[in-house]
Amino acid sequence: MAERKVYRSIAELVGETPLVEVTNYEKKNGLKARVLAKLEYFNPSGSVKDRAALAMIQDAQARGEIKPGDTILDFSSGNTGIALAAYANALGYKFAVVLQPGVSEERTQILKAYGVIFLEFKDVPGVPELIAEKGLAFDEFYSLLQKYADARGWYYINQGRNPENPNAHIATTGPEIWEAAEGKVDYLVALVGTGGSLVGIGKYLKEKNPNVKVIGVQPAPESLKDNRYPERNTLDGVLAFHHVPKEREIRYFEEYGFQYDECVEVNADDAYAAGRELVKTDGIFLGQSAAAAIKVAADVARRKEAEGKTIVAICADNAFKYLSTNIYKEA
Repeated sequence: MAERKVYRSIAELVGETPLVEVTNYEKKNGLKARVLAKLEYFNPSGSVKDRAALAMIQDAQARGEIKPGDTILDFSSGNTGIALAAYANALGYKFAVVLQPGVSEERTQILKAYGVIFLEFKDVPGVPELIAEKGLAFDEFYSLLQKYADARGWYYINQGRNPENPNAHIATTGPEIWEAAEGKVDYLVALVGTGGSLVGIGKYLKEKNPNVKVIGVQPAPESLKDNRYPERNTLDGVLAFHHVPKEREIRYFEEYGFQYDECVEVNADDAYAAGRELVKTDGIFLGQSAAAAIKVAADVARRKEAEGKTIVAICADNAFKYLSTNIYKEA
């Protein structure tokens, strides 16, 4: 009997996540298009962000920017931070995270388990003033983080400006989808944080078939985090990207010459309902943005022009980081 392969690191396990048709959900909702869920929670740290995190670390290592024992810094709403912590530990680095306020308590607990260095906005000189005056103006915010890292001899990996973020999806996620679906992909549905996955996967699929429709999904205004309404349901870890102020624009769109075909807004309550339904119909237990992707994919499937077509939804993570939120607390 042949010996099973033994891996030497979780870094060898990233990618090749399954593409699963949500057949029972389709039947229950009378969908006449095929909805395929790309289940990114099969990555070792549990999300689509594993791909970019590993690629960014390996690229910095290959270029001699970092060596084992060094400290890597980034800003994160949770999943990228968790992924960077996982691969930093696996490859011999330390990780410091500036964590976005208001993330689920599970994400904070996971990061603590990895032993990261925790930072808040108030810990980085100039950031509180910037937030108060302009909000999260990306270029200025990233510049302040770079200065903070430089002063400590840390490496600022900057997922929001690092080309290895979208490149990871051009190299892996896009080809995996195309191969698994045997080239039968008509729509891509994905939410946006940094924009790396939407740009990378969308660019690859459109190069294979320019007729693929790329649909970016953003939270409806009432589903964005707002300190004035702490009790309302939100979609964590994703951002609005369509018709936003210039300082909040996703630069990867311009840098990669990529344009999505459509932006759809989704309400958190509707996304939560889709997640609760899917786990009962197909046993797939999704996180908030992943449930939102399924909700929008189902809406697209109801369009007359989508009949008989294939819709791929990028499901970023599973539900275990969101059990303290309302997504699976039924009324």
